[in-house]
Amino acid sequence: MRDIVTIPITTREALIIASDNSGAIGMKHEDLVKVPYETVAYYSFRVAAMECIAAGGEPISVVLHNFCGNEPWEELVKGIQTGLGELGLNGVSITGSTESNFSLNQSAVGLIVIGKKEKNSASQVLLSENVNVAIIGMPLVGNEIVEQQYNVAPLSIFQEISRLNEVVIFPVGSKGILYEMNQLFSNVVLGKENLRTDVEVLKSSGPSTCFIVVYQEGHTEKIRKAAGDYFHPLKIEF
Repeated sequence: MRDIVTIPITTREALIIASDNSGAIGMKHEDLVKVPYETVAYYSFRVAAMECIAAGGEPISVVLHNFCGNEPWEELVKGIQTGLGELGLNGVSITGSTESNFSLNQSAVGLIVIGKKEKNSASQVLLSENVNVAIIGMPLVGNEIVEQQYNVAPLSIFQEISRLNEVVIFPVGSKGILYEMNQLFSNVVLGKENLRTDVEVLKSSGPSTCFIVVYQEGHTEKIRKAAGDYFHPLKIEF
């Protein structure tokens, strides 16, 4: 189950609503992680957009809630536009609001991505001998994201793999890979001892710096080619 809401709007279409937020990340004196506001908005957009796309949605609008002050607005919007560019999306509207009556001691941003999808019946993903799993990117959080940008799975790769037939993708958030694996497969309960990979499965992936891809053997070469050095195989053993 993804962190999204699905709202039917016609007999054939539905809206997908996904969100993300960040706090104490930005350029205020008391922020715990100091990064430009463009970076803050980019990674917040990244999380919500990945959740939307993973649920089958095509982003059509972004809503920004800015608690950083009036000055950072344009920089925040620029970060969102960078993410849209990586996804090859044009004509996506950006709107939102700024808290301008009061000044906070730390930066805070909330962001919503609204997408549209064709309605279809929900299907469960079952673990079987024919299923392959890989992690694309590495789980990173906080200053690691700035220091190890080369390990962050690009949005363009996420988009490319999401468009393959018979492939399921799951962004990994702050609860880590193991948690997401148990959300993904409905017929097993997995522990750390069941997962064999060179990636830390309990570590926070912050703003979805990595994602899980589940696929049949026939897609292996396509996914390896698309992911390049970001590809990390994951074996499930009992």
